[in-house]
Amino acid sequence: VQLQASGGGLVQPGGSLRLACAASGFTLDNYAIGWLRQAPGKEREGVLCISSSGSSTYYADSVKGRFTISRDNAKNTVYLQMNSLKPEDTAVYYCATGDPFRYGTGCRTRPPDDYWGQGTLVTVSS
Repeated sequence: VQLQASGGGLVQPGGSLRLACAASGFTLDNYAIGWLRQAPGKEREGVLCISSSGSSTYYADSVKGRFTISRDNAKNTVYLQMNSLKPEDTAVYYCATGDPFRYGTGCRTRPPDDYWGQGTLVTVSS
């Protein structure tokens, strides 16, 4: 199980970015996929999760109304669309998934964290 996050970069406040989480070595159809982030000097926090059926769960109230998550099973990829970015969104963003037999195929109260991809840095600054 391998995940690869991409799409990070430098963006001005108010701008948008779309992150991608590409899966390899398995098909993610039956997996819940989560996005987590870790800002400098802060603990890692869950952001969003998408279930195998496509329903989303927010873990961070601060991103509601600005971030959305989607999946394209044909491309074996999950996306995190980030709009109206703020400096406090600056962080390394990671995608992760859970073993379906242990975590399930839906999103739980905590994000999946059995398998991780390497992160992608998002910097929001003018």
